[in-house]
Amino acid sequence: MSQYTLWKNIFDGTLALIMIIFLMPLLIILFFIAGIDTASSGLFLQKRIGQYGRPFMIYKIRTIHKKKKTCSKIGQTLRKFKLDEFPQLFNILKGDMSFVGPRPDVEGYYDRLEGSDRKVLDLKPGLTCEASIEYRNEETLLKDQVDPLKYNDEVLFPHKVKMNLLYLNNRSFKNDMKIMWKTLVVILK
Repeated sequence: MSQYTLWKNIFDGTLALIMIIFLMPLLIILFFIAGIDTASSGLFLQKRIGQYGRPFMIYKIRTIHKKKKTCSKIGQTLRKFKLDEFPQLFNILKGDMSFVGPRPDVEGYYDRLEGSDRKVLDLKPGLTCEASIEYRNEETLLKDQVDPLKYNDEVLFPHKVKMNLLYLNNRSFKNDMKIMWKTLVVILK
């Protein structure tokens, strides 16, 4: 394990624990509101692909109504300010994720990469990355496409892979701090 990886793991675990303790009252309130709003427990679990292609369960606050299958105004607000992502602090604490790294995707994407593109799987998935900043309005972008799935598979996903490989080759604590700062600025805009 490199010095960078060791210190990144220590940083991730420590910051995640501090944030969980500090944000616990807000998390409880958000789960309660989301539970009422989506007619569910308020928690969304989904299998995602993690480091080295290992699957893990990602935690999010549910924003889609369980029966209506639509995102409410409350859900849209939670997504806009990334509040639905807060439960991923537990994924970071467990070691499934990091603060900075490629956003974890569902099966059928990262796990199917070939050749040098598979190096992306050397990284722990993250809460944020350059690609998630660049494509922060991905849902809107996809809605504007004639064939959203094709556009994602042929344009967005390959570009995200390139961005994540660039991150892999230029990893540093300083770069991670820049990405975290840029994410905060974009969310608060």
